[in-house]
Amino acid sequence: MATLSIKGVRKSFGALEVLKNIDLELDDGGFLVLLGPSGCGKSTLLSIIAGLEPSSGGDVVIGGRNVNDVHPKDRNIAMVFQSYALYPTMSVKRNIGFGLEMRKVKQTDREAAVQRAAELLQIGHLLERKPGQLSGGQRQRVAMGRAIVRDPELFLFDEPLSNLDAKLRVEMRTEIKRLHDRLGTSVVYVTHDQVEAMTLGTKVAVMREGVIQQIADPQTIYERPANMFVAGFIGSPTMNFLGGTLERVGDTFALMHGDGALPLNGLVQDVAGFVGRKVVAGIRPESLSAGEGVATLNGMVEVVEPTGPDTMVLVNVGGQLISARLGSRDRPGLGQPLSVAVDTSAVNLFDTETGMRI
Repeated sequence: MATLSIKGVRKSFGALEVLKNIDLELDDGGFLVLLGPSGCGKSTLLSIIAGLEPSSGGDVVIGGRNVNDVHPKDRNIAMVFQSYALYPTMSVKRNIGFGLEMRKVKQTDREAAVQRAAELLQIGHLLERKPGQLSGGQRQRVAMGRAIVRDPELFLFDEPLSNLDAKLRVEMRTEIKRLHDRLGTSVVYVTHDQVEAMTLGTKVAVMREGVIQQIADPQTIYERPANMFVAGFIGSPTMNFLGGTLERVGDTFALMHGDGALPLNGLVQDVAGFVGRKVVAGIRPESLSAGEGVATLNGMVEVVEPTGPDTMVLVNVGGQLISARLGSRDRPGLGQPLSVAVDTSAVNLFDTETGMRI
């Protein structure tokens, strides 16, 4: 196991700057997820950690050792790719052990390592098959087995589940989490899937256009996003943004929006300095419930989507669309008026000008 420290890492391709002064730390045995939309630089950063791509500046330190000038094969890391990258003419057994074979590891030690990895991943019965005879999930297990046998200090995963169907993604996500719990090896995992990030990571770094927007544990990122980009990227359906003016009402505050006012009695932020200014209230769909409460939004129903356990409803509140996650039995009619109670303790306020959380 090893710590990972990235200090001031930059990367440019000609005039295009794709990574801008990246700083992050991963504790020994931690699970760091690099999360962001396509083109944000997360895979480039992973390639720099692996040594597959040189940086334009900054330092990469693995286990206390600066590896800027260390060849990838000497960094004691293992990488699992999106495309599996298996040798089609080799058996599963040889695919898993081929790296050890190239390192001149003794055959007995190699076979023992392959057997341990196969048992851990429950693919012992597949060792004599070729990759073409395997399902996508089985191929991914083989790719993971090839990484495990190296006993690396650091695992790197580059969107390993993106080629799998939805059900298999859930199963493999569980397998990766169990694998990390058993091995305790530090992991850096790249994905654009926020569910993977929230369920797997002990720490999540949300990236946008080569800049880390926020680094924190998943719950902090979900409940206290650093800015509107993070707030909107995390969560499905996405967070609602309700614009208005912040006003003081007695001992508390209220958001004046359109023809209405949203009391903010349970607000946990210090927002006194923004009274009289334009702000945006971030409200998660699950923070809304059918009926009136201390804080209520009133509007007209535009869309109703039953999903089984929940009913997703899109409500027009003074010209602003608000998504609410209601109970399965709460199914208002289209075009009908609807009142939804707001859990104001879960509301986040953002500065309209900067987009940052107040």
